[in-house]
Amino acid sequence: MAAPTQNVPAENVAAHWIAGASVAGGGEHIDVVNPATGEVIAAVPAGTAADVDRAVTAARAAFPEWSATPVAERAAVVKRISEGLKERGAEIAAAVTSEMGSPISFSRSVQAGLPVFTSGGVAGLAESFPWTEEIGNSLVVREPVGVVGAITPWNYPLHQVVAKVAPALLAGCTVVLKPSEVAPLSAAILAAIVAEAGLPAGAFNIVYGTGPVVGEAIAGHPGVDMVSFTGSTAAGKRVSVVASETVKRVALELGGKSANVILDDADLAKAVKVGLGNAWINGGQTCTAWTRMLVPAAKHDEIVEMVAAAAARYSVGDPTEDTTRIGPMSSATQQGRVNGYIERGAADGATVAYSGATPDGPGAYIAPTVFAGVAPDAVIAQEEIFGPVLSVIPYADEEQAVAIANNSIYGLAGAVFGEPDHALAVAKRLRTGQVDVNGGAFNPMAPFGGYKQSGNGRELGRFGLEEFLEIKSIQR
Repeated sequence: MAAPTQNVPAENVAAHWIAGASVAGGGEHIDVVNPATGEVIAAVPAGTAADVDRAVTAARAAFPEWSATPVAERAAVVKRISEGLKERGAEIAAAVTSEMGSPISFSRSVQAGLPVFTSGGVAGLAESFPWTEEIGNSLVVREPVGVVGAITPWNYPLHQVVAKVAPALLAGCTVVLKPSEVAPLSAAILAAIVAEAGLPAGAFNIVYGTGPVVGEAIAGHPGVDMVSFTGSTAAGKRVSVVASETVKRVALELGGKSANVILDDADLAKAVKVGLGNAWINGGQTCTAWTRMLVPAAKHDEIVEMVAAAAARYSVGDPTEDTTRIGPMSSATQQGRVNGYIERGAADGATVAYSGATPDGPGAYIAPTVFAGVAPDAVIAQEEIFGPVLSVIPYADEEQAVAIANNSIYGLAGAVFGEPDHALAVAKRLRTGQVDVNGGAFNPMAPFGGYKQSGNGRELGRFGLEEFLEIKSIQR
């Protein structure tokens, strides 16, 4: 942390957003670094527990009015937020690319585009959602849980925010958000959009800062009724521990080590192309990335050759160029972490089947790497790397393939390629929150979340909305 006055212009220094106004915070700031150049491009306040307390107080003050606002009016506000996100899509895409390195084409379509779709979709649920129902002599009422603390990561810095904020607001909750200090710029754009959408002051607040300070203060604050956290499993465990002191509701979307099971009867060309794309999406910095490719042992060498050929078409470079498919890692820290796993994989005996090139000059770039002949229990096959690293793992038969796929502390996503009915049968045996069969498209309105140490609760669509609601039974 450092005072930013010597590093960035004053207009690039963000402020907290509390009670509908910019709040400067204390004198300490956190630099925002462009991972493609290593240059400091902005700064945000290093928030404190006192900043969190001020934001929670504002959220609690706004809750009675916002929760009593008719559902149709809340939906209209969320719809206007969606429209504002669409209008500022180019600005959002550029901000995300500059703060965490997503290739600009991906930032336009996914980083900026997905939040528009998810927020609009949530707004559209309002009319048909069962806010009340009758069971015998009981009236069952769904009511907002209260003040929500949202803590989000850097890899999809706006999507992860909107996936929490939009349904929370529709439910009638008020929100205190801590975006990642690595990639906070898109959250500042969201604050302006929310204000323009007509949300009451205090219903949405942002406190910037680190997890150990601001995140812990949110998780432990007695005025926060629920914490919705997305991030690493280690951090999620800490959130659960801190939140347990006040027995608040906790929703966790954590890590993953997803398996892509390629069956004997699969279309190999499609399985390899789609499988690699989903392994290296967003530079591999995706919790659902299919980083384990499970292949029939008899076809291992053939598939590895196909993977290596496909990998050679992944250009690594300047994320502002439309042709770039893999940009830098989000930070120098993440670059070092991924390189450490690549070194570990080679040291543990896996074969490097492909190692890509990186551009000359500065930037947190990684050589995309494919390992072949990886043992199912190897470190690179068990731990979340969060970079463009793929492990190809051979299996003897289908039973072993399912066992390998399920042999993980995680259970967030996965894939199966094969004859459709066969692939569906195998998909049903995987202990994971979502499975794509033969490249089935991501559905932003379907429930998203994990089994085991990938977390609990669900986001997106109707299931995501339900997370922010309490259920009351009234007997008559």
